[in-house]
Amino acid sequence: MELVDTIELMKSENYQERFKAEYLQTKIRYEKLHAMLVKNEAGTLSFKPACSVSMLAQQKRYMGEYLRCLEVRAEIEGIDLN
Repeated sequence: MELVDTIELMKSENYQERFKAEYLQTKIRYEKLHAMLVKNEAGTLSFKPACSVSMLAQQKRYMGEYLRCLEVRAEIEGIDLN
């Protein structure tokens, strides 16, 4: 799934669909950041990040915490994230 695949969900009148889009967008970005950090650590990243790796790792940590919050809220509210 790519960000473009979430557009219709974001435009929905249904808050549960917009919530799902927010979750999916964050997850997509998180996974791409994770993949970039793995490549950087392995020495196979094709560019040098403009900011420090520690800043990127901190961003990833906060994004992971936000995803967890969204998952718990979805469970409470009965929102299917799949």
